[in-house]
Amino acid sequence: MNTEVMFSSKSDEWSTPQDIYNQLDNEFHFNLDPCSTEENHKCDTFFTQKDNGLSKNWGGYRAFVNPPYSQIKQWVKKCWEESTKPNTIVVMLIPARTDTKYFHEYINHRSEVRFIKGRLKFGDSNNSAPFPSMVVIFRSGGII
Repeated sequence: MNTEVMFSSKSDEWSTPQDIYNQLDNEFHFNLDPCSTEENHKCDTFFTQKDNGLSKNWGGYRAFVNPPYSQIKQWVKKCWEESTKPNTIVVMLIPARTDTKYFHEYINHRSEVRFIKGRLKFGDSNNSAPFPSMVVIFRSGGII
């Protein structure tokens, strides 16, 4: 397995596998992609790095978030904070790192967690990620 790029800091952009996105979009009907690029955004309303989605209000949106992993702590906190706003759902695709402080502070007992079987292949890569992934669902008003 070629993990050189996955562990490097050459890029922080991992395009969501389209089939995973489609499954989640069929359920949640996303209308905001707050951490994307002009080329890989999944929704008509999106924020690029220049827009700084961490500084925007997501209240009332159904957001899909595949964050830059170098800032994952900030994105997890932001997703939880935004999900406390009325009529807001935030769905994250992130590494399954249940031993982290952010998992215990913002995800555990505050969200629905779905672990993904197997390893994802991001973008058009033929190589699997060197880590397991999970989908974290934050709903306004807390856990379902």
